[in-house]
Amino acid sequence: MQSQDGQERQVNPYEEIAKNAHGESGGIDPELLPYLVEADRQERIDLPISDNLADQQDSERLRAALQAGGIVLPEELADPEAAKDEENTDNGRDSSAPETAPDSPTSDESLRADFEVAQVYAQILNRRPEHNISPTKARIERALDYLSDPQLSYPSLHIAGTNGKTSTARIADSLLSAQGLRVGRFTSPHLLSVRERISIDGEPISPQAFLQANQDVEPIIALADKEGESIGQGRLSFFEYLTALAFQAFASAPIDVGVIEVGMGGRWDSTNVLDSPVQVICPISFDHEKWLGDTLAQIAQEKAGIIRPGATVICAPQADEALQVIRQACQEKGATLRLYGEDLLVSEQKMAVGGQVFTLTTPAATYQDVYLPLFGSHQAVNAALAISAVEALGAGKALSEEVLAAGLDAARSPGRLEVLGGSPTVIVDAAHNPAGAAALRAGIEDAFGFQKVVGVFSAMGDKNVEGILAEMEPLLDAVVTLPMEGERAMEPVELAKIAGEVFGVEQTFAAPNLLDAVDQAVSLTEEGNLPADAVGIVIFGSVVLAGQARQLLSSRIKSENASH
Repeated sequence: MQSQDGQERQVNPYEEIAKNAHGESGGIDPELLPYLVEADRQERIDLPISDNLADQQDSERLRAALQAGGIVLPEELADPEAAKDEENTDNGRDSSAPETAPDSPTSDESLRADFEVAQVYAQILNRRPEHNISPTKARIERALDYLSDPQLSYPSLHIAGTNGKTSTARIADSLLSAQGLRVGRFTSPHLLSVRERISIDGEPISPQAFLQANQDVEPIIALADKEGESIGQGRLSFFEYLTALAFQAFASAPIDVGVIEVGMGGRWDSTNVLDSPVQVICPISFDHEKWLGDTLAQIAQEKAGIIRPGATVICAPQADEALQVIRQACQEKGATLRLYGEDLLVSEQKMAVGGQVFTLTTPAATYQDVYLPLFGSHQAVNAALAISAVEALGAGKALSEEVLAAGLDAARSPGRLEVLGGSPTVIVDAAHNPAGAAALRAGIEDAFGFQKVVGVFSAMGDKNVEGILAEMEPLLDAVVTLPMEGERAMEPVELAKIAGEVFGVEQTFAAPNLLDAVDQAVSLTEEGNLPADAVGIVIFGSVVLAGQARQLLSSRIKSENASH
């Protein structure tokens, strides 16, 4: 077989694994596997592998299979000299452990562990995809019952809503960690690696811990699958499998508290098996209407399905139609409702270097001069929800100044109004519905004084593309569209057509890939000779695109820094 340069190469024995991960048609649902085809093709970097591997040829095969599966190689493998000084850690704990620690994985072991994670991921992807939900929890409940219900071995904070779930979860995680607690966080989807979905101590679960959890659950899930198929319920889905794996990993760690994000909806979601004392309902808007309903009341009914009897419910601002449903659910369950705008409120908000400062009033306290290193008014609301939820988990007690400052200072939300570079400023956001786009636009308008902004956009075919672009149109001077991999991605011609209808054909451009799209956006910002700090580029429309942009731009920045 010939390589791209025409040279003969050996057939990769692991290509079948990569084929299973990507599918015969050129890509599985990209929300499940955001591998970076365009970035890899345009900026191919030859990563030398450690000489410690006994078989160099086997190493190259492992590396090729990992990259094909969207697994990011450890940084120490890209720089063998740096690897000599790199300390190995387990989920961020004991970072001062010496290199010779007996339980520290070597570079070789880490590479092989990442490869095994790719194998497991490929196997799980053969299951029903996560966006295809079914109205039953029988499969996940059966599997967890066989596992002795690991999710009940620790208290959990449960988070539902349409937008803001992941940011709220990350902030809550950071605040709980600042209290000295060991936190397990389950969120979706991921930007680059499936391990991001399962976080322990604020870091993606280690490959070794991921594999151990899978080893624990795999035979049990096989039994649950067999029984489910025998009674017509079928096997666990992709998301159900990962949910069971996460709950088991958290129990094995063990963690002190879980921060669990709903995958889709709430009532029938596989995470809705918790005995959670506190639930958070983030802003509800239109998304996934095929599965959740086409009215806000119907969607809210699904989200409110996570409310537990006697629990405390922290609720974001909602449309009246959605709020009425949530109030009724709380009343029926005997749950206490804490509503933003009535029981908690952000005030005196102002921009600051690297983020914002505000005053927050909650049922427990008034916190003044609160600094949050995230942009956008919506992130201040997310922080208010997270702080109030952590208070509720702590019997309603106020957080100390030290915990609040340390927790918020460490809060990060990758791919959510994230600044990735300057000259011009590049912002990345996963906004994939009109409400998310509206929050993104408001955040940019509030925090940045741009005179010219160019968008880089792509989306899934089942999204309200016209609605997303219409929300961004008042901000953007031009938009560059590009295709994405996968069956669910919108056709490039249709994408460009809709963009042209919203922005006008003279302000709409098309690029074949992300690298070219960013370069074209940079060229467009240079027209008019405006100062570098007066122009910006915003990449938006999909979690997949956000993940691609983060990797592409971070590698560019590293390359530019190395050249100076």
